[in-house]
Amino acid sequence: MRVLLTGSSSHLAQALLPMLCDIPEISGITGVDLRPGNFAHPKYSSIQADLTGAELKPLLHSQDAVVHLAFVVLRGKTPVSVMRAVNLDASQRLFDAATTSGITRIIHLSSASVYGDGENLDEQASMRPIPGFLYAEHKAELERWLIQNHPQIIRLRPHIILGRHAQPLLINLLRQPCYVKLPDPQPLLQCVHEDDVSRAIIQTLLHPANGAYNLAADEVFSFRDAILCRHRLGLPIPASLAKIALKLACKTAGIGGEAGWIDGVHRSLTLDCSKAKRDLNWQAQIGAWEMLA
Repeated sequence: MRVLLTGSSSHLAQALLPMLCDIPEISGITGVDLRPGNFAHPKYSSIQADLTGAELKPLLHSQDAVVHLAFVVLRGKTPVSVMRAVNLDASQRLFDAATTSGITRIIHLSSASVYGDGENLDEQASMRPIPGFLYAEHKAELERWLIQNHPQIIRLRPHIILGRHAQPLLINLLRQPCYVKLPDPQPLLQCVHEDDVSRAIIQTLLHPANGAYNLAADEVFSFRDAILCRHRLGLPIPASLAKIALKLACKTAGIGGEAGWIDGVHRSLTLDCSKAKRDLNWQAQIGAWEMLA
């Protein structure tokens, strides 16, 4: 099997690529990204290209599968129009072209953020992303388009992805000693390790799969729990102050995400992952507390 991997210099790709190369059934992997990568393996080759305007037919030639990771996660100072061009327009072009090329194994990495909030949600739950959280809104809009136009494409919905290559914003949020002050009971969250997400991607490449799949470790926790398990003297701060700090960092330094990232800590979001366990024989092997620690 030959695999085209978009977003091959992304955080998750750094965990996924070594695992893909270890699979005997996978004979070659072509990575595509705007940024040059530093991964090397006899099975791997890379192409530096912009999916918003690249000629897709040569990229897809002789490929048996596509794994689509390319997405703008943190907007920073990126114009909304550019973020949308990458997240929606380029993704739709790729999926249309891959389907036209006859590729039948196509995997899109979506996100649990498409749900917005809710507890023990399965894949049939409504997609109601937090308003103003552009990353989640784009993921949900793309999923609705896929359901309408390419329902055969697999959609993986991981919760917060942690691990050695996690998004720096997530790492920094866990390293700092502050948490948003909220009334009890605390909203509940989950997370999933990058290696477990990679295993799910490999399972969908090698085995029959259909539709959407939730991915999360079983344990639930609050953001306050996550901070206090790492910092004995955690400091509660008002939600309004946290939102102002995030907006300021995004506006002045171009780092971080929109205010919707903070809005998420006010809401419980937990997943039922029974479908992945049943269809993919997938089970998170790394627990939440191990990741948080």
